[in-house]
Amino acid sequence: MAVVYFEHNTIYYNSYNQSIFCTIAQMFTKQELIEFCEKARESYLDHISIDCVVFGFHEGVLKVLTLKMKNEESWYLPGGFVLKDEPIETAANRILKERTGLDEIFLQQFHVFGDPERSRPHHDMYKDMLPPAENWFSNRFLTIGYYALVDFVHVNPTPDHHSESCGWYDLADLPELKLDHTLIFKTALDTLRLQLNYQPIGYNLMPKLFTMPELQKLYETILDKKLDRRNFQRRILGFGILNRSETPRKGGAHKAPYLYSFDLENYQEALKQGLQGGW
Repeated sequence: MAVVYFEHNTIYYNSYNQSIFCTIAQMFTKQELIEFCEKARESYLDHISIDCVVFGFHEGVLKVLTLKMKNEESWYLPGGFVLKDEPIETAANRILKERTGLDEIFLQQFHVFGDPERSRPHHDMYKDMLPPAENWFSNRFLTIGYYALVDFVHVNPTPDHHSESCGWYDLADLPELKLDHTLIFKTALDTLRLQLNYQPIGYNLMPKLFTMPELQKLYETILDKKLDRRNFQRRILGFGILNRSETPRKGGAHKAPYLYSFDLENYQEALKQGLQGGW
């Protein structure tokens, strides 16, 4: 769910049968909480939120966009609430435009997360500040998970009102995420691996022009395994989804590699049948 915090408190709660230690920073006075809850009840759908796993690929590394909360060492995935008259897909695009600056983003809904304890920290933190009927955080929230694929160089990471920073982390160095956001991230990554042969993942993560080793590195990173160079090149070219530029990349001490781009029409047609065979 969307993350909003108040003064420093330390609480314990149980989530997914594990004891979790959580330090939370308060940022609203009681009056500010009242105003936020009034606006939320007026504007947003009850019980529903959106959380997004935004993947980017840069210099051979798969990256994930995260938010760091103000006044604490806590990281979360980008997320938010759904306006009452707003389609779910429109809400997800709005939330990500606010965080990335991009208008057109490849978005895929992949799971709904509804453990009864997932919103417990917010409930416990605010329960004594307002009566349940007036307190937005007394609600139980189901969150709809989306993964997004973006061109790294075109993203302008932008924090929300409750964050001090919004930025990229390498997949291997991702900080510990609060609430159930680690579960959301892992589920998104598993989905990405399963859909590698059925969604235009390469097209949305790679730059317009790329080398064969760069494309292979993307597949190796997502699949978390080393691929044979010759077999990968033979298979990917066999699908007929790449166009080779007549001009190789310039620079470097070795033979300049050829540059490729995706033939989007052929790529989309091939994905209908799936890129057959294992990697």
